[in-house]
Amino acid sequence: AANAPAPEIAAAEKALAAVPKDAEAAKTAWTAQRASANNRANPLANMPRHAQQFAGDPNGDEKARTAFDTSRRNFLALVFCLMLGTAALPHILMRFYTTPSVKQARESVTWSLFFIFLLYFTAPALAVLVKYEVFNVLVGTPFDKLPAWIAAWSKVDPTLLTVVDVNKDGIFQLAEMTIGGDIIVLATPEIGGLPYVISGMVAAGGLAAALSTADGLLLTIANALSHDLYYKMIDPNASAARRVAISKALLLVVALAAAWVAAQKVADILFLVGAAFSFAAASFFPALVAGIFWKRATKWGAVLGMISGLGITGYYMVMNQPWLRKVFEVQAPVELWWGIQPISAGIFGVPVGFAVLILVSLVTPAPKKEIQELIDHVRYPDLRGDALNTQAN
Repeated sequence: AANAPAPEIAAAEKALAAVPKDAEAAKTAWTAQRASANNRANPLANMPRHAQQFAGDPNGDEKARTAFDTSRRNFLALVFCLMLGTAALPHILMRFYTTPSVKQARESVTWSLFFIFLLYFTAPALAVLVKYEVFNVLVGTPFDKLPAWIAAWSKVDPTLLTVVDVNKDGIFQLAEMTIGGDIIVLATPEIGGLPYVISGMVAAGGLAAALSTADGLLLTIANALSHDLYYKMIDPNASAARRVAISKALLLVVALAAAWVAAQKVADILFLVGAAFSFAAASFFPALVAGIFWKRATKWGAVLGMISGLGITGYYMVMNQPWLRKVFEVQAPVELWWGIQPISAGIFGVPVGFAVLILVSLVTPAPKKEIQELIDHVRYPDLRGDALNTQAN
C-alpha cells in the first residue's frame, strides 16, 4: 500500500472519508439511498409527465387528489414568495438609489422587470430541452456509445452524475442515471453538442453573477448595520471616518460568517435561495407597499411589521425544515400549515406583517405633514415637478 500510485491512494482516502462515522450517520445515508432507489424505480424516475402541471391527479383516488391539491398550493405559494420577494430584495432596492428622479426610478424598475422576465421565461425552456435530449437521445443508447460529456462530468464529482448498468443489459435506461440539479446549467452546452469552452463561459458568467449578487448583499447588510443601527441608534455622534471603519469591519465579519455557513452545506442551494425570497417578502414588502401607498403608516408600524413577518416566517422554517429542526433541537412533530413547504413560509409572514403594520400605525401618532407630502411626490411626481428634491424639508 505504501508504494501504491497517488491516484489510488487519493481514491481510497476519499472512499474512507465517505464511510459513515457512526450508526446514526449510516442510518441517514441508507435512508437517503433507499428513497433515491424508490424514486428511480417509479415511471420517469418519479418525475411528473411533461404536460402535467402538478403531482397527483385531480380525477384520481383520494390520495391522488390530495397530492394534486398540495402540489398546486405549494406552486402558488412559491410563486407568491418569488414575486413579492423580488420586489423587496434589499440589494435590488439599493440600485434605485442611484436614479436622480422618481420618473427615472420607475423606468429603471421597468427595465429590471424586463430582464427578470427573460431569465424566468427562458429557464423552464432550458429544462424542457435538457429533458428532451435525455429522453430521446440518451435513453436506449448502448453504454459503450454514451456521449463523452457523461464520463467527463462523472470524473468531476460522482455525486453530481453517476451512470450504472443496474440490470447488466448494456442499454442505458433513465433509472440508471443519477444527475444533480446543480450541474444542469453547466452541462447543457455539452448535452446540446456544443464544445466544452461554452460550458466554461457559462460557468464564468454564473460565477460573475454570483459574486455580483454576493457583493450587493454584503454591502447592503454592512451598510444597514453600520448606518441604520450603529450610527442612527448607538452612536449618532460618530465621525464619518469611524462609520466607514465600522462598515468595513462589519463587511468582513458578515462575509466570513456567510462563508462559514456555506461551507457547512446545511442545505441545498434551492432552499437557501427560496428562503431568501420568503424572508424578503415577509419582512420588507409590507413596509415597502405601505410606505408608498398609505400615508398613515408610521415608523413603529413598519418596524414591528417587519419583525413580525420575519418572525413568523423564521418560526415556520425552524419548526418544519429538517436541518433547522436539528440545529435548534426541535422535538415537536412536523406540522405543515395547509401542506405548505418551509421554502414558501413567506406566504404566512406577509399577511402577518401587513396586519401588524396597520394595527400599530393606527394606534401611534401619524407622520408629520412634510413626510406625507414626500409620499405624495413619490406617488405623483408631476404634481410639483419631478425636479423636486425628494427629501422632507
